[in-house]
Amino acid sequence: MTMILFESEGVRFNLRVGGVALSEGKALLQYTELDTFWVVPGGRVEMMEPATDALKREIAEELGVEVTVDRLLWAVENFFIYQGNRTHEIGLYFLINLPEVSALSNHEGILETTGEQGMKLFNQWHPVDDLDHLDIRPSFLRDALASPPDQPAHVVHLRE
Repeated sequence: MTMILFESEGVRFNLRVGGVALSEGKALLQYTELDTFWVVPGGRVEMMEPATDALKREIAEELGVEVTVDRLLWAVENFFIYQGNRTHEIGLYFLINLPEVSALSNHEGILETTGEQGMKLFNQWHPVDDLDHLDIRPSFLRDALASPPDQPAHVVHLRE
């Protein structure tokens, strides 16, 4: 399938889904071998693919587990520069539930997995009340992960 990603007039647009996994006061975060910042696991949505299906697919590809999607937390209009490209991203961030028994359950330290095209992914649980020292993107998540909203929230995030 075709990912929802295109470029026009020097701006890249994409539709991304992110999975917020919380357990015992910790959030699961991930970075790739290409980046130095943390994100919640997820990826791009394909054409004609519902966002929750895309999230389940991405988590299965990246973490090797099947998740259940609980509910939408944030719809984010995210504007940033990545690898020199001006980017306009729509991000849908969902609360997800990991299986009770998996390689990620109660895992201490970094768990390395492999994503698309063999890219190394590094996954780690981080206390939600101690994220100030991490470069998390989008950066609003640094505070927001500690108290997810009861109802979906709209966020406009500007970062240059």
